[in-house]
Amino acid sequence: MLIGYARVSTLDQNPQHQIDALKEAGCKKIFTEKISGAKKNRKQLKEALDYMREGDTLVVWKLSRLARSLTQMINTVKDLEERKISLKVITQNIDTSTPEGRLFFHMNAAFDQFQREIIVENTRAGLKSARKNGRIGGRPTLMTDEKIRAAKAMLKDTDNYPFISDIIKTLSIGRTTFYRHFPRDVIETLRTQE
Repeated sequence: MLIGYARVSTLDQNPQHQIDALKEAGCKKIFTEKISGAKKNRKQLKEALDYMREGDTLVVWKLSRLARSLTQMINTVKDLEERKISLKVITQNIDTSTPEGRLFFHMNAAFDQFQREIIVENTRAGLKSARKNGRIGGRPTLMTDEKIRAAKAMLKDTDNYPFISDIIKTLSIGRTTFYRHFPRDVIETLRTQE
């Protein structure tokens, strides 16, 4: 029996193209999840592996959907081989039921790991260069010094701003952002000042 496994890394990604490809490949059952491949505890992958029996084939759209590290990938395939379960990778034309397929799997897994390490290395180098040039990256801060001064003044002015929600709305910031800068004890102190 062909069992499919589809995975996307983030909640805003859509696995539908993987699911379509797995159905087209003949998968009778498909397990899908939205989680990073770097995570070890992937519930749907575990369920797929538990569901499979000797002679079944696990089908994935791309090798990187199965795992992100070479060790994790090899351990998963080793476990499948011990249970006499094959692995098919649609886009890379890998089939571990043959000796050539097993060789091709190991070569592709090594290249995928290499590519991931290069991406991580380049990202770190880019961030280091940006920091060196005075840029920190990430989102710009919403609570500028000016907004913090305004918020303090509004907190003290209980006549015009009796509710915290009024201050948050006036500053056009989120509740979490506000409370990150003004914890309850700070608010109480400012509210009692005249």
